[in-house]
Amino acid sequence: MSLDVTDRTAAERTAEAMALAATAVAAAKAGAEVLQRYFRSGRLEVGIKGTNDFVTQADRESEAALVAEILRRHPDHRILAEEGTVHDSATSDLEWVIDPLDGTTNFLQGLPVWAVSVACRRGDELLAGVVLDPCGGNLFRAARGGGAFWNDRPMRVSERPALAGAFLATGYPFRAHGALDIYLELFRDVFRHARAIRRCGAAALDLAYTAAGVYDGFFEFRLSPWDIAAGALLVEEAGGTVSDLDGRPGYFASGNVLAGCPAVHAGLVACARECGADEAALDRLVARSPGAG
Repeated sequence: MSLDVTDRTAAERTAEAMALAATAVAAAKAGAEVLQRYFRSGRLEVGIKGTNDFVTQADRESEAALVAEILRRHPDHRILAEEGTVHDSATSDLEWVIDPLDGTTNFLQGLPVWAVSVACRRGDELLAGVVLDPCGGNLFRAARGGGAFWNDRPMRVSERPALAGAFLATGYPFRAHGALDIYLELFRDVFRHARAIRRCGAAALDLAYTAAGVYDGFFEFRLSPWDIAAGALLVEEAGGTVSDLDGRPGYFASGNVLAGCPAVHAGLVACARECGADEAALDRLVARSPGAG
């Protein structure tokens, strides 16, 4: 008779997470192989999902390859994927959260800053996460209780003691124009403290580099679960903190993310509080905006 999840030992839960991470690595590599065939090939068909939000056959074929690899190993698992793949026969309580191409606009422009993001969760608990950057040869992976690794070397968030002098990453809320004013208020406040802020256009990679200690922290509004899932686990397993604007673990529901080493994360939360960038205020602004999305 199988043990209930709550009855498993810590070692058993970690072993499960590590096995899921191995699947995530294999799936991410399958998706990346598809994407590399299309990158800078000049033969992409581009569709539009929304304002400045694109999809190509590369996204769809990458997702198909990813899902096929996961279901080959775990045919009963659930799937939540950006391009809408549905697995109707799923019976497991485990769900895969997949972005087959994070940084589509960069990909379309030929900029080699994009990634594949694959995570597995049970309810709200992230168990495994992988972010793969094929162009840079960077594989970031984590398993709940098993640590975080960059190309098989253990990684940790930075030791920056405060937001002052921090090297940060961010992303603009291009899918939710109603969030722009409050985002700019937060950006202005954070900018006064930070050493530098970068916007590279791939949230999963930004979170991965935050986990690796390259960035001291990261903030962005209105992301989707597949943008966040793998990177959030990387940060947590590397010793960092991830939250919503209120400093709470509600980032999946809102899509608003503050992340970083503990001291920098605390500074980001304080900045959000000082400039009125809280979850309730952002919800009101986005709801009133005709450009919300």
